[in-house]
Amino acid sequence: MIELNLNKIEKNFGQKKVLTDFNLELKTGERVALIGPNGSGKTTIFNLIIGHDAPTSGQISIRKGATIGYLSQMPPNYNSNEIVRDIIMQGKKELLDIKKQLKKLEKRLANSNEKQIEQVLKSYGKLQEDFENKKGYQLEADFSKVCAGFKISKEMLDKPFSSLSGGEKTIVSFAQLILSEPSILLLDEPTNHLDISTLEWLEAYLANYRGSILISSHDRYFLDKVTNKTILINRGEAETFCGNYSYYLKENEHRTLIEFENYKDQQKRIEAMKASIKKLQEFGRLAAPLGGPFFKRAASIQKRLDRIELLEKPEEKKDLPLDFQIMNRSGKDTLVLKNLSVSIGNKVLLNKTNLHILYGDKVCLMGKNGSGKTTLMKLILELPNPATVEGEIKLGSNVQVGYLPQEIHFENEEATILEVARQVYTGTETRLRASLAKFLFYADQVFKKVKTLSGGEKVRLKLFELIQKNANFLILDEPTNHIDIDTKEMLEEALKEYNGTLLFISHDRYFINKVAQRTLEIEEKSIHSYLGNYDDMKKQKAKRLPTRESKKASQR
Repeated sequence: MIELNLNKIEKNFGQKKVLTDFNLELKTGERVALIGPNGSGKTTIFNLIIGHDAPTSGQISIRKGATIGYLSQMPPNYNSNEIVRDIIMQGKKELLDIKKQLKKLEKRLANSNEKQIEQVLKSYGKLQEDFENKKGYQLEADFSKVCAGFKISKEMLDKPFSSLSGGEKTIVSFAQLILSEPSILLLDEPTNHLDISTLEWLEAYLANYRGSILISSHDRYFLDKVTNKTILINRGEAETFCGNYSYYLKENEHRTLIEFENYKDQQKRIEAMKASIKKLQEFGRLAAPLGGPFFKRAASIQKRLDRIELLEKPEEKKDLPLDFQIMNRSGKDTLVLKNLSVSIGNKVLLNKTNLHILYGDKVCLMGKNGSGKTTLMKLILELPNPATVEGEIKLGSNVQVGYLPQEIHFENEEATILEVARQVYTGTETRLRASLAKFLFYADQVFKKVKTLSGGEKVRLKLFELIQKNANFLILDEPTNHIDIDTKEMLEEALKEYNGTLLFISHDRYFINKVAQRTLEIEEKSIHSYLGNYDDMKKQKAKRLPTRESKKASQR
């Protein structure tokens, strides 16, 4: 059954065409990934479906009786006095209303005479049956399950929504949406602000979701786990792939090669036809006045040429010149932590932890939100932080650090892109402008103030700065936040080729699998080391679990 259908949708913003002849079909039980670079129209499509905007032309059809739940990138505003528990419970508003009506009827029963009781009991019975059919008696269990999955504590449930951080607000909005169980789930970047254990719970939940799901996400690992169909927005139109993200990658490469070969063959055929026309016309002129047959033949070929439907040249991906060079290598030991203890207030983050990172290591640091990952980074970099420290943090000889923070700020937010870039670039103005163009800052865009840049643009500018430093030790805190999939893939390839030492924090499991050669996890106030990437770490941890359980059993 078709739950949602977008037919020949066109959407213009002034002179700019975002969608042209866009088609999308979402069937019952399908879990569809909507992918494309930033600005390709993914959020626009969600806004059209929920009615926040109207298409320039085309038709949107939603199955009668279908319910839509939408998670936007920006959390909604609620009454400042509303507490988290009540907001999540709004996901079951219909059941809550029935519950209120049942309580009213219970009060009426207590004050009814014999004649009224029968009528009230009849109404009460109908409502109670409706409540039971809608799984009202499972409400508390479902509520607890969702809160546990999103790690929403009892303390948070009693907090006013207005007091939460942006990430917490998104998680609460998501929990409300999941509790409501709509027949169509629209998720716009749902993995933002979720740690890996929450992501794994969500993946398992969505993989078994009975409704239909349309997801826009830059989290490729998440898409692989959840989706069974992929729609690429390409030049405003939809290209459909009947599989997850990894299937799309292989199939898209195959299609692109075929399209490019077809384009080249057509161009050769066109050139050959043009050459034939030119020769026949020359023969006609030489054979005058008997050249008529040559001109007639040339005209016939020209007609065939005019009827050819020209193929568009397949669009090649724009590459960022992410080439991290190093001027001088560091010593063998890049970073050593010795008996390191870190605490903030009464909370102990690390307790007598040791760590050794060698030159050339590519290391990912993982751990739950609040485990101390960013604090440790700041301590290594000697940046201001509220932590109390005991033990030793030692950088090796000749270590030159390049740092990409999670929240990117520039020293002067009023400065332009060109002014920021000029501070780190040695070369002429012409060469600098050419280098910035390679980072997709073209023409007058270089005069934009950095305070007006999007998250992805700030990351690109900061990467430009990093490359100029020629650092031999890169420290990156959530480097894939705010950048689209194409840019992630370019960054992955650059870091794989990088000859220096790399330490990075990430929740992006696809990125970790591509880049990391060693994985660290902050757990139980220690740093546990695993050889390999994220999937390797999972396998090693799984092998350790039976040993842990058997130890517990022997202690009983």
